[in-house]
Amino acid sequence: MPDIVHSIQVEAGPGTLFPLVASGAGFQTWWAEDVSTAPDGKVELGFFRRTTVYRLRPVSLEAGRKAVWQCETGQEWNGTRLVFDLEPRGPATLVRFSHAGWNSATDFFVSCNTTWGELMFRLKAAAEGKKPGPLFLADRLAY
Repeated sequence: MPDIVHSIQVEAGPGTLFPLVASGAGFQTWWAEDVSTAPDGKVELGFFRRTTVYRLRPVSLEAGRKAVWQCETGQEWNGTRLVFDLEPRGPATLVRFSHAGWNSATDFFVSCNTTWGELMFRLKAAAEGKKPGPLFLADRLAY
């Protein structure tokens, strides 16, 4: 099973990064504008006027260290996992990200890999206080 893997050095501590990868409110700052959180902690992200909706269930949230989400919807995302490992590096943090457990390396997999690369830079900017805003607005991409 193929995995998407990225890593990026962020000039912020794990305590700053963790809320950005461990909550719907955090996802709204860099990933998607249309985010809702259920009382059980599940997060739904809507894309392109909700023509695509991904529901994520928190599997493991270790404050300042790691956030793991299970994807519960999406033809190719269903059953995959999003893993954000946060490794302190002095005053900075190395973010090791994987979108793991894909069935195969389809064209959509390749497209998602490219998108995750852009999202890692938005996460970095958000953690460093630059306010990039979400890549996915409710009806379109940010650019």
